[in-house]
Formats: sequence, C-alpha cells, structure tokens
Amino acid sequence: MVRVTDSRPDEPVVTAPAVTPVIASSADTPAGYEPELTWLVLVLLCLIAIVAFPAWQIIPFDAIWMSLAVLYGFRLWPRHHTLALVAVIAVSTAAAVGDDVVRHFRASESLDQVPLLAAIFVAMAWHSHRRLAARERADIAAEADRILAVQRQFLQDASHQLRTPITIALGHAELLAGALAERQQQRDIHVVVGELERLKCLSERLLLVAASENAEFLAPEPVELGLIAAELLRRWRPTALRDWQRGRLDQAPALADRERLNLALDALVENAVRHTGMDDRITVSVLGADQHGFARIVVQDSGEGIAEADLPHIFDRFKTITGGGPRGTGLGLALVRAIAHGHGGEVYVRSILGRGSRFELLLPAGSGPSSTTPSPGQEAW
Repeated sequence: MVRVTDSRPDEPVVTAPAVTPVIASSADTPAGYEPELTWLVLVLLCLIAIVAFPAWQIIPFDAIWMSLAVLYGFRLWPRHHTLALVAVIAVSTAAAVGDDVVRHFRASESLDQVPLLAAIFVAMAWHSHRRLAARERADIAAEADRILAVQRQFLQDASHQLRTPITIALGHAELLAGALAERQQQRDIHVVVGELERLKCLSERLLLVAASENAEFLAPEPVELGLIAAELLRRWRPTALRDWQRGRLDQAPALADRERLNLALDALVENAVRHTGMDDRITVSVLGADQHGFARIVVQDSGEGIAEADLPHIFDRFKTITGGGPRGTGLGLALVRAIAHGHGGEVYVRSILGRGSRFELLLPAGSGPSSTTPSPGQEAW
C-alpha cells in the first residue's frame, strides 16, 4: 500500500512500494540447462551424421538449425550469447559440410547454405529482441502510469481525510488560545495553532497538486493580469514589513482561472516573504505579450537568493530551501508549476545567492493557450 515517510524532518514525502512489472524474458523459462545440454548432444550427433553419411547430410544439417530456432524460442538467450552460439554453429556445420566437399561427396555450393541460414537466424533473433524490448517498455510505461494514478488518488484521499480533523483541531486550539491566561500556556498554544495552520495549508496544497492532473482542474475566464497583480500587492502589503514595489503593470488580457492563478501568485509572494527581511524589496510586475504570445507576471525580491545547486529542483514537490525564514510546506512552488502548466504556460526562476530571486509566471496572452513553448525573459535585474 502507499504510505507517507519522512525523508527530511517534518517534511512528508509520498512514496510507493517498488513494483516489478511482469515482463516476459528468459527468467520465465524452466530453470537449469537441461534443454541446452540435450540440444548440444543432438547437435553433436547431427555433425557426426553429416560426416558419416554424406548422402543424407541435408537432414541432420537442417535438424541443427531448426532445433536451434525452436530452442531459442523457448529460452530467449541474451543478444551476445545468441550471436556467439550462432557463430559456433555456423563454423561447426561449415566444417562438417566442408569435409564432405573436400571428400567430393558434395559440391562447394552446399556451403552457401551456412551463411544464409545464419543470417536468417540472426534476423529472427534481432526481431524477437526488438519486439521483447518494445513490450518491456510498454509494460514499464503502463506500470509507471498506474503508480502515478495510485499516488494521485492517495494525495486526493489523504488531503480530503486530513481536512476535517485539522479544521476541528484548529478551531479548538484557537478557543483555548483565547481562554488561557498564563503567558507560557499562551505561547505553547500559539505554537500548536501555527503548526495546525501549516498542516492545513499542506493538505490543501496536496489536494490541489493532485487535482492539477485532471482536465476540469481549471475554469478559465477572461482576466486582466495587470489588475490581478495590483490586487495581489494590496492584499500582501499589510501582512509583512517589506519594501513593496509596484513595478511595470502592462495591460495583459488572458484566459485564466482567477482563483487558481491567485493561489499561484500567493505562493510566489509567500516564498519571497519567507526569504527576505524587513529591509528587502519585493516587486510585482506584469509584462505584456512577447513575440511568442506569452504575458509574464514577475515577482522579484532582493533577499537571500537561491544556491545554484538548488535551482534545478526548486519546483519539485516537498523541496524546501534552507534559510533564516520560517519553514515552508515544500509544495508552494510545485503548485505554481502545476497551475502554470494547466494554463499552457510555464514558470522560471533566476537567482543569485545573496542578491535575490526573480520568478516569472508565463501565461498565454489573449484568448487561449499558445502552441509555442514559453521561454524565460531577458530583462535585467
């Protein structure tokens, strides 16, 4: 069954047990080498018959190659073993037939059958291995899809099941916070409330990330990205003492899910707040459609920045960057990417350690998704 384990303190990681796909291979054949040993005895007897009975050599000669094909069909040896065996059989049969040719029992044209049969067998073996590899790839892909579907269903079920008890516990904790008189008790209960809020945020984001794979995840409508960015600044300014800056706000109409887009932008601003101090600057900008038809919502800060080694994994689920700010859920930026991809867009980050970060959320401008792959902007910091 799927389970949740801890790969880092306080950060759950959804894992699933390794599942070995059922793939036809040589491992499915009977154990031991009895068929090969029996076949080698048959080959030896046939080679002796070719030399001893030249007039009837076609029967043991064909028996060797036919039995090789039958045995290969049951055993499916590895490619290099198969080629080596074909080479040995070709040399052995050529030597036996050549002996008859030398003794003038057969014409030299009889030797032409050896490379012909060897080539036919090699072609058959190559085609068998190719089909087996294609089936293995299909089985692995199907198993991977199944595991992903199980994980998505688990995330949805777990998030739904967690939401109610967390809400109930949070409500009681807030009631206790108002009733307690002692300062130490108040501090303790506020820690509990804070952790429950964090757990509630985690469960909600888990549910959204899991739901992002569904086609009905978004309910797009015409929106003006500049107005959404301005509203974003109004909502966040009172929440944190930062140098909030309203950057360039172009007119950028788009077809987007307003609620999901606000969640993505909140996650970007939350990330900027977490990695900045009171004297740092956070700027929100909107850049109109570029030559590829993508508008950009930019959240830029002058905070601690991101190490270069962390940048390739910054949008991975449960990936958190160590720093002086409060702990995150590890799902905020993963949620941003899921929402961007759902809109047919992308999200990029550029960062310099100690100088801040610049996140760009790219969305198709106008009435719908573009067929062009979005690329990060080249604006200066």
